[in-house]
Amino acid sequence: MIEFLEGRLIEKTPTHLVIDVGGVGYFVNISLYTYGKVGTEEKIKVHTHLSIKEDAHTLYGFLEKEERELFRQLISVNGVGAGTARMILSSLSPSEVSQAIAKGDAGTLQRIKGIGAKSALRIIIDLKDKIRTDDSHLLLKGSGNTMRDESLSALLALGFGKAQIEKVMDGLAKKGESPSTVEELIKLALKNL
Repeated sequence: MIEFLEGRLIEKTPTHLVIDVGGVGYFVNISLYTYGKVGTEEKIKVHTHLSIKEDAHTLYGFLEKEERELFRQLISVNGVGAGTARMILSSLSPSEVSQAIAKGDAGTLQRIKGIGAKSALRIIIDLKDKIRTDDSHLLLKGSGNTMRDESLSALLALGFGKAQIEKVMDGLAKKGESPSTVEELIKLALKNL
């Protein structure tokens, strides 16, 4: 619904930012990881996720798209809400979280406040096949990945079969390809189709 906010940074705390966008101040919840990345510049752009519940609309912000995608993957796990996902991303960097999941390291996840043995195992089981890591970049696989979904739609529109496209994309992920835009992913896929 709200993909990103770009405006003037009014307030910065370890838990939230206030961003003035065209005269409207947005209260944006953040992780400690994002807090550490926010500089002192007045102009800021944050990628957002809007959580809508019957009693509240809560906006979460991330300086990096990869952190937002990991946040979305975490909240897709049964029993992991936005508050818990934010706590996870405040306790560990996105790459540390993804590596713990990829390696099946429940102990690392259990050291986070509010994550018990069952929750840690559930996160690992649900996300292990959807998250792949290397030392420098987080690549999300499967549904729920906006870049992959947009690329899949574009390639379907070009007339390629869904099974064929998914096979190529999975092959790219296994090779360690980490495109940063939809266009790059589409070009890589087209070379292999």
